[in-house]
Amino acid sequence: MLLPILTLIAWTMVMWVWMYATRLPAMQKHKIDPQGAAKPGSLDALPLKVAQIAHNYNHLHEQPTLFYALALTAHVGNWADGLSIQLAWGYVGLRVLHSLVQATVNLVAARFAVFALASLVLMTLCVKTILEALGS
Repeated sequence: MLLPILTLIAWTMVMWVWMYATRLPAMQKHKIDPQGAAKPGSLDALPLKVAQIAHNYNHLHEQPTLFYALALTAHVGNWADGLSIQLAWGYVGLRVLHSLVQATVNLVAARFAVFALASLVLMTLCVKTILEALGS
């Protein structure tokens, strides 16, 4: 269970690099003062292509926190079998796909479908882990 966790953390760092590799040049181009960027609405001038990468980086700090806690719980409790690990990898793969969709084409229907599927995988892993914990 630890390798899927580490992979999603590493992917989050990739998105961080991508975010700043696009955001900083865009801020310079639009003459946005970095100090002033802390004010609400100050980054609204950035192109959507730049903003959606930052939005995805933020999304990687929302639902995936549940995944981290759940995967660590399954690991520490020794409740993670082969199926649990497959579910964990499925979740990670879907979150990477979600990032790529959001950061590139940003088709909301496709993004939602991937997000919903990832959520179902996470819920399945949660139920499975609870059942494993109750049975031990």
